[in-house]
Amino acid sequence: MAGNDPFNFDLRVTTDKKKRKTGRRGMSGAFETSQRVCHQDGCEEAGQYRAPRAPDVLDDFLWFCKDHVREYNLKWNFFEGTTEAEMEAQMERDKVWDRPTKTFKKSTEERAWARLGIDDAHQVLGENATKNAGKSITGSTRRLPPTERRAMDILDAKDHWTKAEVRKAYKKLIKVLHPDMNGGDRGHEEQLQEVVWAWDQIKESRNFK
Repeated sequence: MAGNDPFNFDLRVTTDKKKRKTGRRGMSGAFETSQRVCHQDGCEEAGQYRAPRAPDVLDDFLWFCKDHVREYNLKWNFFEGTTEAEMEAQMERDKVWDRPTKTFKKSTEERAWARLGIDDAHQVLGENATKNAGKSITGSTRRLPPTERRAMDILDAKDHWTKAEVRKAYKKLIKVLHPDMNGGDRGHEEQLQEVVWAWDQIKESRNFK
């Protein structure tokens, strides 16, 4: 089979058995084919039962007979030599299998919103979760998606305005905020970015005449 396999993988069960050094593990936990001698001084019994060497060396084992592995396990204390604070910290890590949760990496869209000072791109969390997306804070009845509603607020546009009227408000703000039109004043760049973003939302919208 190996000759026909371009990756030289040998998946035969017999090959896998040959690779196992510890042998077959029985129902009692004993490695019945183990040729080791019990690690306990003076004991000549077969060492068929493994136990971790130390709390900080859990992948290295000592091998005992059945009686001595029981004795060893009774004396085992994983937290031996640790302070109370270290013990509590370990217990907290164990709650998540020693794999602490990590925050999700922000997407390109989320980073773009963050530059505008907006943490929730779709405005579906926090206090906005209980608000009607079709109504603004002033109680208007024009139904708009949250992004377009925010765009209207940024442009200080009236709810009943047409797209042309919103565009006039956008141009008026650009004249005040853009450094090429206000004498080179760059102190309003963040607000300018918000205004440009807001017009992009309204410009592509089908909710305005």
